[in-house]
Amino acid sequence: MSLFTKFVTKRFLTPIRRFSQLKIDPSTVQQLKIIDEHSLRVTVDGGGCSGFQYNFEIDDSVGSEDVVFERDGVQIITDKISLDFLAGSTIEFHEELIRSSFRVVNNPNAEEGCSCGVSFSVKID
Repeated sequence: MSLFTKFVTKRFLTPIRRFSQLKIDPSTVQQLKIIDEHSLRVTVDGGGCSGFQYNFEIDDSVGSEDVVFERDGVQIITDKISLDFLAGSTIEFHEELIRSSFRVVNNPNAEEGCSCGVSFSVKID
């Protein structure tokens, strides 16, 4: 059984999520308002250096399988499957000399990540 299959099976067979929400850092709110956008979609896909990767996209469409988190007039949109990987995490905007980007921090579902912070591997209990 693959690592992904073990993780998904465990998550969907457990009726209650370990973490119930996604946190939005004030830096995310501020940056979305600066760029005059009000919605950011965050998803998790297979790939990257560590097995899974975070994707960020300016998108205000909300589908039937989406979950929306709001803070101070901005929204973080994610799908239910990605939320299982993201639950308990914080979405923040980080600025460095060489780049600025949205990122996921303090993900209790991630065992380790790559140095760029875009990909991660999943904790298996």
